[in-house]
Amino acid sequence: MLQLFYQDELREAGCDEAGRGCLAGPVFAAAVMLPENFHHPLLNDSKQVTENNRNELRLYIEANANSYAVAMVDNDEIDKINILKASFKAMHLAIEQLSSKPQLLLIDGNRFIKYKRTPHKCIIKGDAKFASIAAASILAKTYRDEYMLRLHEEFPQYAWNTNKGYGTEVHRKAIELLGITPYHRKTFSPVSDQAELF
Repeated sequence: MLQLFYQDELREAGCDEAGRGCLAGPVFAAAVMLPENFHHPLLNDSKQVTENNRNELRLYIEANANSYAVAMVDNDEIDKINILKASFKAMHLAIEQLSSKPQLLLIDGNRFIKYKRTPHKCIIKGDAKFASIAAASILAKTYRDEYMLRLHEEFPQYAWNTNKGYGTEVHRKAIELLGITPYHRKTFSPVSDQAELF
């Protein structure tokens, strides 16, 4: 059972990212602030929810959250600053866009770069514990999946419509045979091996 809030004095925003381990495409992050009466029986960590249910949840979260925002950092910047910093930057960009200012940030994971003066709490597996982080994971994942479907139309050989940029056998084989695209992360192995050939 997901908890709605970590505490009951400060306005909270849950934050999570999607696409950290991919070989191609951007990393997305979302920040979500939920009202006191928020509930949906399907809400969970996005990895535990089917694609259809994620899409249903996205509509429900967008209609019922007090505030939400989604942001991305592209593959070129990921290569420049590294994926961990890029994930935190995407979270910062999402928090920046919230229409209401949070007083406490709940971050999925064990590390975070402080956002301005806003206190934060890192929670391992937070997307399976707190509703706002789970909601953020749903938004980050659905927005990123949608984005990767658009990229797939440009480069269908890499099967991003099914693997969303993750290093599946089909994706790795396509990199081996065809080389890399402008959307691949050149600092990620095995992409980095191919990047040296170009």
